Amino acid sequence: MICRFKFLIILFFIFSLSTVYSQSVKVLPPKHGIYHSAFPLMGATEDSVEKGRIEQFEILTGKKIVWVYFSNNWFKGIKFPLNECETVSALGKIPFIRIMPRSDYYDGVLDPVYTLKKIYDGEFDSSLIQWARDARDFGKPIMAEFGTEVNGSWFSWSGILNGGGVTDNFGDSTLPDGPELFKETFKRIIDICRENGASNITWCFHMNAGSAPDENWNTYNNYYPGDDYIDWIGLSIYGTHIPGHQASKFSDVLRNVYPKITSLSPDKPIAIFEFGTIEDSTNYDKGLWMRDVFSCLISGEFPRIKAISYWHSAWINADGSVSNMRLDSSPSSIREYKVGISNPLFISYPVLSQ
Repeated sequence: MICRFKFLIILFFIFSLSTVYSQSVKVLPPKHGIYHSAFPLMGATEDSVEKGRIEQFEILTGKKIVWVYFSNNWFKGIKFPLNECETVSALGKIPFIRIMPRSDYYDGVLDPVYTLKKIYDGEFDSSLIQWARDARDFGKPIMAEFGTEVNGSWFSWSGILNGGGVTDNFGDSTLPDGPELFKETFKRIIDICRENGASNITWCFHMNAGSAPDENWNTYNNYYPGDDYIDWIGLSIYGTHIPGHQASKFSDVLRNVYPKITSLSPDKPIAIFEFGTIEDSTNYDKGLWMRDVFSCLISGEFPRIKAISYWHSAWINADGSVSNMRLDSSPSSIREYKVGISNPLFISYPVLSQ
């Protein structure tokens, strides 16, 4: 009986260690190569995580993905996306959660419920604590970002809508309020998660390649929470999402912003968290645009880029036009993507911390 009791104690101890271990695992950059990842057609609300969509993307491209990128909207309250994470994890992928503090789609205006100031002031702490505990209890590696493309003007949490370049309404009177409020709010969310044991989250900082407005206060460095908080730094780089517009060349954009994004930290890995362009054969060749992407990444000119994530989606605009960013929008588009991603530089399995 005593021996059996000791055996049970040992089993419990081993189980406890393995649970702590799993909760502490982080997604590391590959020593050599670039992760292949995607937002694989997750629907208009960006959160329709289904096994079939993920599998179809991998069949389409002929290559596995490391993480599945999807939104965690707060339309019905602040809730950890457990079912979505379980679906992704069951396929051997890393769930990558875009934490989207919005009660509905409110482009270009403040959300009536979730503002950065209210989050910073603690009005939603009880819900955020539960979110953190649910993330902890999930127990498997998660990647997460808060405040996607905050330097743009479109999302309700953007810097321009939350104080902009004014310096005297929040915090340090020498710093622009919009970026400072975002930075401190993001740090608060990470602190809540850490305090509640959610050490299985790899935290990501996500900027848009171009700032809107393009002003001195609205720069990457003003928003960055710091190396103590952030594990990965990344960008959105799009050709165009508007029918009838010329597409910006991926390599031109990356060459312009690479010094800015790498200057935020001496060693944090860099990712292209979102990239893509719509099909618009009357204005440019999407296949050639895609070829430029891979030529650029394979060149070795940008050695700190350790992951890419394609935004595979299509949607109808308010004017009735269609923005088709799907990889299979044309034979040349999917052909160039498949040729590019087949290069052994692009990796399909994650490196996790030990």
